[in-house]
Amino acid sequence: MLDKKDQQILTALQENARISVSDLANTISLSDTPCLRRIKKLEKEHVITGYHASINPKKLELNVLVYAFIRLNQNSVSAADLFEQSIEKLPHVLECSVISGSYDYLLKIIANDLESYEQFVKHRLGSLSCIANIESTVVLKQSFTKKQLPL
Repeated sequence: MLDKKDQQILTALQENARISVSDLANTISLSDTPCLRRIKKLEKEHVITGYHASINPKKLELNVLVYAFIRLNQNSVSAADLFEQSIEKLPHVLECSVISGSYDYLLKIIANDLESYEQFVKHRLGSLSCIANIESTVVLKQSFTKKQLPL
């Protein structure tokens, strides 16, 4: 269970993962060593799983965001394993979730434009024999995205 200080550390790191331990310790009224000890404990317990830069996709000409619903041609462990291993290797797939309902997976995919997404579907997803059906939903506008988890 996380105590108040751990929650304060996580909140501060979600806002700025590059904050120095000294500044973080000051912010939450701890000295440096106990603060660092808590951070290391949170990392060891896999509460903190990494530190990342937030990059604007538009600056990299990645202008299209698509959610693709995937149905596999068979509901088996081997088909799921093959699909997941294949999808994980594709850099344009940002997220892969197992879902309930009519489809087996939901993918979050980023592409330069609709033409490049079409090529991705035809040549990358379409080449996977384990896929029976793909239904795509193009995001017209992303109102907001949150990077911080509620603590």
